[in-house]
Amino acid sequence: MDEPSRQRDLMAGPSAGKQERADAARNRTRVLDAAARLFAEHGPGGVSMQDIARAAGVGKGTLYRRYPDIASIAVALLDDHERALQEKLLRGEPPLGPGAPPGERLAAFYQAMVELLDQHTHLVLGTETGRSRFATGAYGFWRAHVAALLGEAGTEDREATVDLLLAPLAPEVFQFQRDQLGLDVRQITRALTALARNIVPDA
Repeated sequence: MDEPSRQRDLMAGPSAGKQERADAARNRTRVLDAAARLFAEHGPGGVSMQDIARAAGVGKGTLYRRYPDIASIAVALLDDHERALQEKLLRGEPPLGPGAPPGERLAAFYQAMVELLDQHTHLVLGTETGRSRFATGAYGFWRAHVAALLGEAGTEDREATVDLLLAPLAPEVFQFQRDQLGLDVRQITRALTALARNIVPDA
């Protein structure tokens, strides 16, 4: 399977094509709306499943049947934002989408990811910290995308390089740079663009 096809499969996910009952859809909306409010106020680490069930007005059994833990709720909230970016990577305008040299696309990907992290840090921290980051479908998609760019550029040791290029996008790294070091989005993006230029010189 080629990289674009693998990316489309990762984007579709295991539940593609399944229809949702109306009552289940209403409960899902209530749960996600309540979780979004609570996460924005307290962060995923400061919210319990009981808090979400109470705020959403659903029973804990209803909540646990769909979402086994806080991380799974954060994943669902983050999913729409990540899918929008994935769509742009597959079919959007260059340089983020196809049609630009691989280095320019890598730099554009970095910029888009920094913007996503800046806007949704609390959600990403609830889903992609530590080893759990590598198990998400989103990481698989980002990895396939960057690997495809490196392959197009003829980069040696692509498999070893791709995860190194994704490492600076770990939410803990971004949060440390922004909140502890006081770096702004422009500074972080500028550094990542320089990294892209060094790895793929046509950026």
